[in-house]
Amino acid sequence: MTIRRGALLIAAVAAASLLFACSSPDTDDRRATDGRTSRWDENAGAPEASAFMNVTAPKGATEVKGAVQINPQEDVYLLSFVTSEKNAEGVAADLRPEEPLKAKKVDFAPDGELFQHLGLAEPQTLKGARSTGACPPCMKDDRRRKVQWIDIYVQALKGDRARVYLKAF
Repeated sequence: MTIRRGALLIAAVAAASLLFACSSPDTDDRRATDGRTSRWDENAGAPEASAFMNVTAPKGATEVKGAVQINPQEDVYLLSFVTSEKNAEGVAADLRPEEPLKAKKVDFAPDGELFQHLGLAEPQTLKGARSTGACPPCMKDDRRRKVQWIDIYVQALKGDRARVYLKAF
């Protein structure tokens, strides 16, 4: 009798597992993926990335672009804009980075082609771009409670202009 109950229990668990494995995700859920791949949220852009990071492009900023990549583990939020060099440095400082902006060796893009989705070069591949990172929870930055990390890049352009690249998760 115990063996029979055990067999019934195993069969019930197997049937339930099969049922859940074969069910499809809710198509209205923006996070619906096959669990192994990333995809771009076509309904999210600069406003959503800006809201997540609690960063506003400075008044007069141009070429404001943003995107949200939905991932199985954590989503990636991208925001970029062109502003004055002074404003770019102010945005970076307001994020409370662990170190000041500094030039680094040009590197390949380890995260793939994120900013290329916005029609931009990957910031770590740009000669002369300065970078740093910010950990809002480490700095007790309550303005950015949902954000675990922000990569910050500033690329100097002509005429006291700079492109800001922000990548957060």
